[in-house]
Amino acid sequence: MAGWGLMSIAQIAAAILAAPGVSTAPTASPALFARAIVSPAIVPTASDDTYVRDSAAMPNRDWLLGYSGKLRARFFSQLHPSAALPALEHLFGEFAIEHPGVYPVRDSAFATGTSYAFITLLPFSTKQHGRVGPYRVGWWPAERHRLRSPEYANPDGFIEVTPENEETAVSEHFCLRDFLTHDQESVWPKYLVLREALVDKLELIIDDLAAQGRPDAHLVIMSGFRSPQYNAQGVGHRGGRARDSRHQYGDAADIYVDDGNGGMSDLNGDGHVDTRDVRVLLESVDRVEQAHPELVGGAGVYRGTRAHSPFLHVDVRGDRVRWAFSEPLPSAGRHRKIHHGTPNAQRSPGRTAGGGGSERSGS
Repeated sequence: MAGWGLMSIAQIAAAILAAPGVSTAPTASPALFARAIVSPAIVPTASDDTYVRDSAAMPNRDWLLGYSGKLRARFFSQLHPSAALPALEHLFGEFAIEHPGVYPVRDSAFATGTSYAFITLLPFSTKQHGRVGPYRVGWWPAERHRLRSPEYANPDGFIEVTPENEETAVSEHFCLRDFLTHDQESVWPKYLVLREALVDKLELIIDDLAAQGRPDAHLVIMSGFRSPQYNAQGVGHRGGRARDSRHQYGDAADIYVDDGNGGMSDLNGDGHVDTRDVRVLLESVDRVEQAHPELVGGAGVYRGTRAHSPFLHVDVRGDRVRWAFSEPLPSAGRHRKIHHGTPNAQRSPGRTAGGGGSERSGS
């Protein structure tokens, strides 16, 4: 692995194409390999195929970096063999195939010290009796109920997250830790389901906010992956979560723009923090999806509570869906006025108490 310590993304791509079983293909090319490597973290669906196909055709953009140009990791699954696996073996040897984990490569095209990571997934079949090792994950809907559609099939596998690799960057602004389920704090390793398409979309939202005059917007993931056993704690009237929540499939996140105190920013400048500010964030999502229809998905606006500030649910399910909870009139006294310098209790930077809010039924 030492020989791969410092190289550009272009060099990585060239090396991958030189792998046995890749370069020997008559039509081998960076675009072809992009189709094989993009988004293998769940069973292929129509939405995934679109993301793969269009990623391969991205003009003047390195296919490793996504539409945003800010991805810093790609995931590999043994469940659906492709050119990705022999390429990974070419880079790191058979060990990387046989031992799921995080395999970083420092890239001279990035800022000093930045790495690109190839991540091999622990197979879904490793889960036994609702656990992966000591970590409780529960049962996915398709394990106990009829599969409603291919988009709700069980994940291919899990990213194993340890104290040593939890800071691994998956993009310019996000790392593995940002997407972990908010439970079992003392249990390691933890296990994560995540799709690159979601990460790519979040980076594009940040870009759009900057283009709209908010270059310093700090986008926070309030809730990323939710294991089924954790998600079940809020299903129904207890928390409003959907039994088949997209959070369980690694392609959904609840997000807000941090005001510096752990809560939603006053994005519309009216002196209050409420769902009207979330709708400003929703407008960014709409623009991103218009520019990149292959990243289309659900988006839901949620009011703030005593446990969390207002937030936006966003996902890449493949179909455009929108839902919202109306904000009460100002006279109802339901707005959160801004008090700068007052920390939001029970919340640390980038994380929140609890695990996010509800989703529209069937989302």
